[in-house]
Amino acid sequence: MKLKMTVLFLMAFSALFAQGVKKELTITKKYLNFPVEHAQERQRMTLKLPGTDDRSFVIRLSDGKPDYWVFNDMSAFIGKTIEIEYPRKVNGWDKIYQSGEINGADSLYSETNRPQFHFSSRRGWINDPNGLVFYDGEYHLFYQHNPYERNWENMHWGHAVSTDLIHWSELPDALCPDEMGTMFSGSAIVDYENKSGFQKGREHVIVAAYTADSPEKQVQCIAYSNDRGRTFQKYSENPVIDSNEKWGTKDLRDPKIFWHEASGKWVMVLHEKTGMSFYGSDNLKEWTFKSHILGFWECPELFELPVDGNYLNKKWVLYGASGTYLIGAFDGEAFTPETDKLRYFRGKMYAAQTFNNVPEEDGRRIQIGWGQIEQPGMPFNSMMMFPTEMTLRSTREGVRMFSEPIKEIENLHSKTYSWTNLDREQANEEFKSLSGDAFHIRMKIRLLKGTEFRLNYNGNSLLHYDINWNNLNGEFYGGDNIETLTFYYEILVDKTSAEIFADHGKFSLILPLAEKKSNHGFKFESNWGDIEIEELEVHEIRSIWE
Repeated sequence: MKLKMTVLFLMAFSALFAQGVKKELTITKKYLNFPVEHAQERQRMTLKLPGTDDRSFVIRLSDGKPDYWVFNDMSAFIGKTIEIEYPRKVNGWDKIYQSGEINGADSLYSETNRPQFHFSSRRGWINDPNGLVFYDGEYHLFYQHNPYERNWENMHWGHAVSTDLIHWSELPDALCPDEMGTMFSGSAIVDYENKSGFQKGREHVIVAAYTADSPEKQVQCIAYSNDRGRTFQKYSENPVIDSNEKWGTKDLRDPKIFWHEASGKWVMVLHEKTGMSFYGSDNLKEWTFKSHILGFWECPELFELPVDGNYLNKKWVLYGASGTYLIGAFDGEAFTPETDKLRYFRGKMYAAQTFNNVPEEDGRRIQIGWGQIEQPGMPFNSMMMFPTEMTLRSTREGVRMFSEPIKEIENLHSKTYSWTNLDREQANEEFKSLSGDAFHIRMKIRLLKGTEFRLNYNGNSLLHYDINWNNLNGEFYGGDNIETLTFYYEILVDKTSAEIFADHGKFSLILPLAEKKSNHGFKFESNWGDIEIEELEVHEIRSIWE
C-alpha cells in the first residue's frame, strides 16, 4: 500500500510539473526582460501573441542569481494582452518584467569586452551575416542570431542598419522560427521592377531568401518587405525549393540570390550536398535547377569584379564559407573555373557575404564576415568583422582577390601619429605616446638582416614574419616581391580582435587577442634580425557607439 501511495504521489507530482506555468500580461512597455542562468537546462518558452504567430524558443530561465538578462522587443503589441508559458516554475519566472529599456542599458556598448568599432548585438549569440543589401541610403545587415543566450540556438535573423557601414542601429529580429523550422542563412535583394509581384505601395520591395531548418530537412523559403526592411512577410507558398529527395541529404542551405543582367534572370547559388548548385528564376518564386559544381561547403557567394579596375576585363568569383575561392566565368547557368582553389585569408572569420544592390556610382564589392571571436564574460558573443572592399588584381601568380578595410575607417580616426625611417628602438619609444585600446595601423617595414621580426601587443605576439619559412603568424605567405625584403601591413586592433592585411590586402589574418600579459602596448622585437620601419602611421579609433 505504501509503495502504491508513493507511485500515485509521484504521478500526481509529475502531472502537476508537466502542466508548467503560464500568465497573461498586458503590454505597456517596449521590452520584456528575462533573467538567464547557464546552470539551468534549456526549456521551451512560448509567447502567445494576438494576431500573429507565437514566439517559441528555448531559454535557460534563472532559478538562482542571473548570469545576465536578455529581452524581447514587444513594440508591436503595446496595449495588447499576451500569454507566456513555461514548463516549470523557477525563481526567474517571477522576475520577468516590462521596461522601456533593456536590463543593463546603463552599460550598453561600454562593457569590458564590447568591440568598439565592429558590430556586435546588444544581447545573445550571432554568427553568419545574412541578407546584406543596400536600399534607399541604408545598408542592411541581417545575421544569424540567438536573442536568448550567448551560445548558438534559436536561429533568428537579427537586423541592423547603417548609413555609412560604420555606425549600426540594431532593429528587432526580422525573421523568427516557424512551423518549417529555425531561420538559417540566406541573402536579400531589392526587386526594383517588381518581378515578384510582392510590391504594395511606393516603396520597392526587399526580398529575402533563407533556409528553414528542421530536424528532418532543410528547405529554401522567401520573405518580403514593403516598409524598407522593417518587417517581413513570409511567402504563403513556401518552400520555393525542396530538394531533399533529389540529393538524399539534409545539407541544402544558404541561398545567395542576385540579378544576372546578361541573362535577364534571377540567380540563386545554393549549397547542396558537397558543392554549389545554380538555379534560375523569372519571379523569385519559381526556381529551375541549372547546374552544380563540386568542392564547396555552405554559405555560397558569387559576384563579378573588374581585373585591375578594367571594366572591359571582368571575372567571376565563387567562394564558400571557409573563404576558399575560384576565379572563372559565369553565364547565368553554370560556373566555369579558370583557377585551382585559392584562399585570401586565414583565421577566425567564416561565412563572409557581400552587399547586393550597392549603387553603381559607388561600384565597390563590400564584404562582411562572421568573426568567430569570443567576448568572455559578456551577455553577447561573437561579432562581425570590419567591412572590406574586394578587388581582383594581377600578380606574378596570376589574378588574385584582395581584401582591404573600406575607406570609411578614416571617419573613425581620432588622434593620428605618423613617423618615417625609424629603427626598432625609436619606434618602440614613439609607441609610448599611444592611448586607448582601438587602433588603425599602417606600416612599411624593411628587413635589414636576419630572418624575422615581430610586433607585440600588451606582451603577446600580434604579428610575426619569418622569411626562412615564409610564415606570417604561422601561416604560409610568400610576400609581395619578397626579394626586396620590404613588407606593408595594415592592422585593425579592437578590444578582442585583430585583423592584419598584408601587402594591400593580398593576404589577411583574423585573430582573437590573447589575454593581456602587460600594459606595454605595441613593441617591435627581433631576436634573429634587425628592421627599419620606413613608414609608421597609427590612428587611435573612436567608438562607433559614442
